[in-house]
Amino acid sequence: MNFDETVADPLEIRRSCLAVVETARHVRIDGDAVSRLAQELIDQDAQPEWDSNLHYRADDDEHTAMWILVLDTLNFCFWADDPAQRWKVRWRGELVDGYIALVAALTNAVGSGYPLHDPQWLANASETDVADILAPAEGYTVIPLFGHRVDNLRELGRTMLVYGDHPATNFIHSARGSAIALVQQVVREIPSFNDSAHWPHTDTGLPGGEVRFYKRAQILAGDLAGGLTGSPLGVFHDLGQLTAFADYKVPQIRRELDVLIYDDQLAKIVDARQRISAGSELEVEIRAATVIACDHIAADMRASGRDISSAELDWLLWSRSQGMPAGSRPYHLTETIYY
Repeated sequence: MNFDETVADPLEIRRSCLAVVETARHVRIDGDAVSRLAQELIDQDAQPEWDSNLHYRADDDEHTAMWILVLDTLNFCFWADDPAQRWKVRWRGELVDGYIALVAALTNAVGSGYPLHDPQWLANASETDVADILAPAEGYTVIPLFGHRVDNLRELGRTMLVYGDHPATNFIHSARGSAIALVQQVVREIPSFNDSAHWPHTDTGLPGGEVRFYKRAQILAGDLAGGLTGSPLGVFHDLGQLTAFADYKVPQIRRELDVLIYDDQLAKIVDARQRISAGSELEVEIRAATVIACDHIAADMRASGRDISSAELDWLLWSRSQGMPAGSRPYHLTETIYY
């Protein structure tokens, strides 16, 4: 496998994930499958597209940026033990679920007068109001981890309160046009975005055994760039240094394409839709291998003349995962606020 070790790693996500992959017992990356997939994807468009017909955009950048901050504060864990009973929202005459349902709920909330742009309101958001915003369609279950979502909204509000009359604008400007600085700032100031885990194996060189993923914080940088297209507020000079976003769907499609190989123990757990604990060895291996496999594929594509970042490749694979055929092997189930 080609692996471009010169790729910048200012967040130390790559280094920590590579340490996991090199000592993993349950997940491995198949080099031949990496090469095949890289060649298959070489001509496919991997430019992330922000769907302006789907996402909310206000008349001013401040309100749009705050809406995106709220979106990514709540963007996690939509699965259900019974897939037929997932949290769903009725929107534009249809039932939608997952991320699209969250977009719908937050867009509807603005239309109903909820001041999602107001840090004071967010910091004191009542469970009743949040339940109304995230109310499921009749006959469907409430959104998973509801209490954590209330806590996250309040945390976001408290953080934004210190940034003055234009909190989102001031918060983003503090990063000085750097996606990396923004991620570091988000992780530091909003703890619910601090997506890291502990790797117990020794001799990895990881300080304190910390493994970093920062999935939602990195997604936030990308979403601000997409959602604020045409505004200086959405311009970041180093988006290409972001890593893959370790979630459910991207490892699922990589396993389906034989890039990620699970051992018998892990394969049986995932295929039986048994839960895997957040921060467990199994979960950390899946997520770390997702990040490193994406770097391998992107490196192979660049070696063949295709200029692509790991974050762009992640988007391409995530988009492809949305159309996986019936009968595909399932994604792993972990109840967590981080993805």
